[in-house]
Amino acid sequence: QAEMAVADADVIILMTDVVDGMTSSDITAAEMLRSTKKPVVLAVNKVDNDTREFDSPEFYGLGMGDPEPISAFHNYGIQRLMERVTAHMEPDPSRRDDDLEQLDETAPTFQRGALNLAIVGRTNVGKSSLLNAILGQERSIVSEVPGTTRDALDTQLTYNGRDVVVIDTAGIRRPGQVSKGIEKYSVIRAVGAVNRSDITLLVTDATELATAQDSHIAGLAWEICRGLIVVINKWDLFADEGVGARYRAAATIRDRLHFMPYVPICFTSALEGEGIKALMDTAQDLWTERMRLVRSRDLQFMLADALADHQPPVVRKHRGQRVQINRLQQVGINPPTFLFTVNDPELVHFTYQRYLENKIRDTFGFDRTHLKLVFRKR
Repeated sequence: QAEMAVADADVIILMTDVVDGMTSSDITAAEMLRSTKKPVVLAVNKVDNDTREFDSPEFYGLGMGDPEPISAFHNYGIQRLMERVTAHMEPDPSRRDDDLEQLDETAPTFQRGALNLAIVGRTNVGKSSLLNAILGQERSIVSEVPGTTRDALDTQLTYNGRDVVVIDTAGIRRPGQVSKGIEKYSVIRAVGAVNRSDITLLVTDATELATAQDSHIAGLAWEICRGLIVVINKWDLFADEGVGARYRAAATIRDRLHFMPYVPICFTSALEGEGIKALMDTAQDLWTERMRLVRSRDLQFMLADALADHQPPVVRKHRGQRVQINRLQQVGINPPTFLFTVNDPELVHFTYQRYLENKIRDTFGFDRTHLKLVFRKR
């Protein structure tokens, strides 16, 4: 899987660990990456203090250029790392709308195409039944392009006047269950389906809520900024337990997916055809939210209120400085992407970033979608 990921990549980050030092695995990975002729940025993680930063030069021995010290846990050095990554990236005229780009708000030129829905989940949770139920809900099917039974299957349809492409996949298995050959390929295809999607439907089984594997899939969608809807399928088994059972099930999901408190949750019985319309309506609403544009003037008013209500904290490790935010504008959709122009991105504390995100959500009604916040030096 790593080799396939490298083959698909434009830029590669080789992640190492300053605590473990340079290992034989690092050396093997570096040798493999050198043969690809692709740009590689060497990152040294867990650099949480000055002493560890002094240990970073050891990794020059990998022959991959200057090591970039970072602490993923503390968000230290990430801005510098991403600047080095983006320096290797060529502009692509065919890039997706969700790429970071500057917009002229007086004449937005977003391409609003079909809504791409990926259906993913563990095996035997009812994904194929859900696909059939979705197709039975709206019969304006344009075409169907089948692959093998283990491939992703793309089906085009129209729902409420909007073009929708449903990407069905084989179930994602736990890593220990993925054998060589066709099953490994199925996992890669499922991960690829999430990458291709605008919104991912994570199908779970009502009898086995929120497993670690479900959390892993949700984390993948979150990391690459895809929309996510958790589908609790087979709910007909609990139909007699009342509204309280729904609250408890939703609470279990939200506790497991605590990093996505905004994620919508839908209850379905694919075999009975129940909850399908509500699911598709939720997907359509989420898509509309992800395509929403906010005027820069309104964002500036919101920013002024946010700064007046709560000033950025002083960052002690940066000699008691605090970030100065000069401008806020929306620069992308799907997901909604907001650019903050600041004096120093390293001064943005993660708690203040979360505060600003919540302000944007509360002010402009971004209730269900992932938001991307970018801090750039003026």
